[in-house]
Amino acid sequence: MTMRQPVPTIVLVEDSPTDEALALRAFKRNGISNPVVVLRDGIQAVEYFLGTSGAGWRPGDPHVVLLDLKLPRLNGFQVLKRLRGDERTRTLPVIVLTSSDEQRDLVEAYRLGVNSYIRKPVDFAEFAETVKTIGHYWVILNLVPRPPFR
Repeated sequence: MTMRQPVPTIVLVEDSPTDEALALRAFKRNGISNPVVVLRDGIQAVEYFLGTSGAGWRPGDPHVVLLDLKLPRLNGFQVLKRLRGDERTRTLPVIVLTSSDEQRDLVEAYRLGVNSYIRKPVDFAEFAETVKTIGHYWVILNLVPRPPFR
């Protein structure tokens, strides 16, 4: 008997309602129907993955985290540092999706262990194409390690 794998989830850590709506619209427009969990600040993200809130996250799910850098309460770098510092989330694919094109932000994100750094396009058509590419690669093609079944 084979166990059915859960549908890969996308976690979007984004405080801007506008950028959240654009991302969700772009996913839908491009046929990416995976469940999306939206977290609106760094504390929510850390609590979701590492806290005791019982948010329903399991190692091996989601397939990818899209992380903004400019977040309230804890910024994206602080979130990334905590995710990489914990055995449960160390291998979780994290993509920085940000408006920052500062070289120091790019270097710091990679220093902290991000898997990819993508600057958000301003134009919706470009943004939709970027989200389509992210979804296709990170949700459909990319394989993520699954924890052993107990």
